[in-house]
Amino acid sequence: MRIKTLFLFFIAFGFVAFTVQAQNQMQGSTSAIISAYRFYKDIDKISINVPTIIEVPFGDEFIERFDFAILDKTTNLFEPQLFKQETITNETPVSVDTSPANSNEESMIDKNVQTYTEFLLPESAQGHVQIILTSPSAIISSALTTLLDDNVSLPSFVEIRALVNGRDNIVLSSSRMNQNTIRFPRTESNHWTINFIFGQPLRISELRLIQENLTQTTSKGVRFLAQPSHTYRIYFDPDRQAIPPVGESGNLASIKEVSVVPYVPSKNNPNYIIADVDSDGIPDIRDNCVFLANSDQKDANNNERGDACDDFDLDGIINAKDNCPNNPNRDQIDTDSDGKGDVCDQEESRVTERHVWIPWIGIGFAALVLVILLALTAKGLHNPKE
Repeated sequence: MRIKTLFLFFIAFGFVAFTVQAQNQMQGSTSAIISAYRFYKDIDKISINVPTIIEVPFGDEFIERFDFAILDKTTNLFEPQLFKQETITNETPVSVDTSPANSNEESMIDKNVQTYTEFLLPESAQGHVQIILTSPSAIISSALTTLLDDNVSLPSFVEIRALVNGRDNIVLSSSRMNQNTIRFPRTESNHWTINFIFGQPLRISELRLIQENLTQTTSKGVRFLAQPSHTYRIYFDPDRQAIPPVGESGNLASIKEVSVVPYVPSKNNPNYIIADVDSDGIPDIRDNCVFLANSDQKDANNNERGDACDDFDLDGIINAKDNCPNNPNRDQIDTDSDGKGDVCDQEESRVTERHVWIPWIGIGFAALVLVILLALTAKGLHNPKE
């Protein structure tokens, strides 16, 4: 009987421990997701008696990434959602060319943040790309948004030119990029040239000139299936991809029985943590070594590539992993295993480096001889010859 009781106790204990662990993992996953979003809206009072599709309007709010996460605060679970945007506009179509040429350049203007155009970084210099946007009619703009793939640093510098009345004008002189959306004096042109200088590999998912000369009627909002007496928080505009786990979705695209709630002001998300994949305290968009921790951001040769992930000797091994960062040695041979490659190790005795105990044997032997001599001397003093 006692054994059976103990057995049931251990089963119950194991179940509780598993449940607690699962809850902790779920909470950790939820925290990781919501930390990617910069803003939120709280939907606390919903007058419904049965499950109902709710649409939350976003008015004319400026959003860089149209990604959303609907958290049911009552159950702490994410809900399926649908972003709806209806636009009547004369938005001018844009075509793109790059120099150097890139076979995947259209991915920058396909309105899909899941795709990107990649610009490779030269081995020993900064990268430079010229992007030309042209349109059949003039675009009036004063802002450019550059969205990146996850864990990618912004270009170091940007310059924007526009062809105005047949003249190539600089509308933004070469400036350091510190954020995704940059502003410049309002300009009208159908030929825009954007020059980027970058010190890290560059992946642009979307490049958008904000067109201000549009006659449009736009409504945008997020739909989800709300439950009676539940409260919700809508997270939006993340700085990276953060896809919440959700269950099966109903037909959110249906135009029947949709309840539009009054406009709710947005708030800054206090749990937002800017993307920093290497956890060195420097956000990815400004980190000169995105995947390698280097909080000092040292850049001895000023090439916008941090010393830690640079390759001074061009042997294909970054400095942080190179046992001779200033001397080419792809083989990384280190005979004495002291962490310094043979080609830059100037020590004369590799035997003593490899066997650090050898010097201590010599020191011990010398100490022993000294003790013996002292003992013999002391004995001679106590027993003088007659």
